[in-house]
Amino acid sequence: MNKYGINVPKGVAVSTIDEVKEAVKSAFPNENELVVKSQILAGGRGLGTFQNGFKGGVHIVKADQVEDIAGKMLGQILVTKQTGPQGKVVGKVYLCEKLSLVNEMYFAITLDRKTAGPLIIACSKGGTSIEDLAEKYPDMIIKVPVDVFKGITDEDAARVVDGLAPKVADRNDSIEQVKKLYKLFCERDCTLLEINPLAETSSNQLVAADAKLNFDDNAAFRQKEIFALRDPSQEDPREVAAAKADLNYIGLDGEIGCMVNGAGLAMATMDIIKFHGGTPANFLDVGGNASEGQVVEAFKILTSDDKVKAILVNIFGGIMKCDVIASGIVNAAKQVALKVPVVVRLEGTNVDQGKRILKVKWKCDGCNFIIS
Repeated sequence: MNKYGINVPKGVAVSTIDEVKEAVKSAFPNENELVVKSQILAGGRGLGTFQNGFKGGVHIVKADQVEDIAGKMLGQILVTKQTGPQGKVVGKVYLCEKLSLVNEMYFAITLDRKTAGPLIIACSKGGTSIEDLAEKYPDMIIKVPVDVFKGITDEDAARVVDGLAPKVADRNDSIEQVKKLYKLFCERDCTLLEINPLAETSSNQLVAADAKLNFDDNAAFRQKEIFALRDPSQEDPREVAAAKADLNYIGLDGEIGCMVNGAGLAMATMDIIKFHGGTPANFLDVGGNASEGQVVEAFKILTSDDKVKAILVNIFGGIMKCDVIASGIVNAAKQVALKVPVVVRLEGTNVDQGKRILKVKWKCDGCNFIIS
């Protein structure tokens, strides 16, 4: 953000106590107080609790206390509303200058299906979740769609600033900050840019006091600098393994593992499971041209989830051939100790060959396959 001329607090990310000591000395020699923020991919850090009993993932402390507070965070597991009870390990903390804020607002840019382009959301109240803001101050939230071909205009930016209603920051400077934020959003292939709070300081400056950015995975090839910062330790290990195998996987909290080809059929399969009283453990789309190896990897991911009580394979073979899926399942059964029943529904290309492969395997090895 700083590279784009957006006002941000001075800060340094550190991962060890030695780095903390050095950062306080070199980056903040004249600061009496600093903000220490645990760095995890989840919200609600300030109200979170560490499993070691330490409360709060964000603290404002005296400069001589930074080392002690950082030591209670680094390497520890922080549990917030968004992490689930398992929490996330804090591998880094962010040290930044304490700002004197006089007003807090909310600002975001996201992608909107209705207008088929970027949508800027602004609210003159900030510092809390947008869901709470929408409930308490629905009339204060304004939405400004931006024509993706024309780009943001001075009029668009002015409407956003009017919605923010800054009290002390210069209006023209604020308009320029909005335009710079939009430029960042587009040039860096963001899917979300959220600043909460976007604040005014006692020096009459508009500052992005805290921010969250999401990036389009499909743009990784041209955003190498950003994607090099990816931290797999902060992600679901099943999703990391799926990405390596080029599988579309999202982990859920249910007990029926799903392996389907095609996103539409995958969503419909999850709906059917829910309709009949079950709960899907995941979304898993193997795509239209999955190899046997990918099917094996998919089964490894599904069976690595202790909550899974059964697996449903639902394949409609168009481009994807049913015999390839069946061979992958058979190979997976050889490599993975299948302790749960597997229901396999095959239709389409090479369906008879696929069912034959599974039936032979079932008869030979006694695998718990139910073929539909």
